[in-house]
Amino acid sequence: MTLEELRNQIDALDRQLVELLSERARAAQMIGHLKAATQLPVYEPAREKVIYSNVRAANKGPLPDIELTHIYERIIDVMRALQRDELASERNAQAHPTGELPGHDAGAADAETGKKQ
Repeated sequence: MTLEELRNQIDALDRQLVELLSERARAAQMIGHLKAATQLPVYEPAREKVIYSNVRAANKGPLPDIELTHIYERIIDVMRALQRDELASERNAQAHPTGELPGHDAGAADAETGKKQ
């Protein structure tokens, strides 16, 4: 294969990875909703160990297990942050069902004085 063909192959693989990561993120968001409903914590170290074990078991190379685990550590960090954002949004929506945020008055303020009109 030529350099250009190999780069095209990598570009196609990258697009597939992006789609798979997006699908994984959507699943993580749904899990975040379920965790919120059942009062489960976002961080579950036992589950993460299972994921790392599954990844190492599926690894056929050429990436060493430790490098693949590092990649998955980052993926899980991002997915965990996504779940935390989802949980925070849900808690905020439950605490403020009208859409008003605490400390924000609905009335307009005069631009110069900052006092309500």
